[in-house]
Amino acid sequence: MQIESLKIYCDLTETESFTKAAQINGVTQSAVSQQISSLERLFKALLIERSKKKFRLTREGQVLYDHSKQIIQIYDALHSKLQEIKDIISGNIRVATIYSIGLHVLPAYIKKFLKTYPTVNVHAEYRRANQVYEDVLSNVVDLGLVAYPVRDTRLETVPMRKDTLVLICHPHHPFAKLKGIKLKALAGQKLICFELDIPTRKAVDKILRARGVRVQVAMEFDNVETVKRAVEIDAGVAIVPLSTVTQEVAKETLAALQLDNGQYFRPLGILYKKNKVLSPAMKQFITLLKEPL
Repeated sequence: MQIESLKIYCDLTETESFTKAAQINGVTQSAVSQQISSLERLFKALLIERSKKKFRLTREGQVLYDHSKQIIQIYDALHSKLQEIKDIISGNIRVATIYSIGLHVLPAYIKKFLKTYPTVNVHAEYRRANQVYEDVLSNVVDLGLVAYPVRDTRLETVPMRKDTLVLICHPHHPFAKLKGIKLKALAGQKLICFELDIPTRKAVDKILRARGVRVQVAMEFDNVETVKRAVEIDAGVAIVPLSTVTQEVAKETLAALQLDNGQYFRPLGILYKKNKVLSPAMKQFITLLKEPL
């Protein structure tokens, strides 16, 4: 029996998916099945109930998972400590990020990080916010990057930077002549919004309600790129993070205005699973992400 077999078993238990367990470990689904069968033969016990309805461990399977998790954590801690002693920063970092961070914030950090640590491989996947939380909790990724991080007792949350929220409009819109604008001036305006389940949409709705501002929701999209395209064709105005529109403002395809003297922000956070052993590379990457660029 090898450590790798126990790790695959733990990943399968946490993701409840042969596909995801295979993806995490860079093997085929068939290889995952073979490893599980090998463990069952070794311990002479059925570990997983073969039911199509729901993934479920047997009593023996739960005991093996509990102890295997401890073994994996001890092994990871040992590996990490030895790397620290040797002053080695290498390995892989798997990151799940929401689209706006992945497209407009993360690239600059990865570029700077890889200049210092060229032997580290940073793999980023763009996901919706709820999927980022799921991927971190199921160990599909090491770190998650989200806006308006939600407290979860199963996760560690590290504050990142804050993005200023701005109003964007078409360059020929009457608002474009202004440098800043009061929220109350948005009453009755056509607003291009994010979909209801997206954290930034929830935050914007809360801000508008608090100020008693009613707008017309013209369109709803699941990502900032589509929101920007709708504003560029003058379908309405939108409230978005400033970091996501710097290129469009520079090219003058969009105008950006401060809201109430720039007092509204979108907080960003770094997530990782509680009790996760962070490699030296992960620790250095988190340290960098906390710094302003």
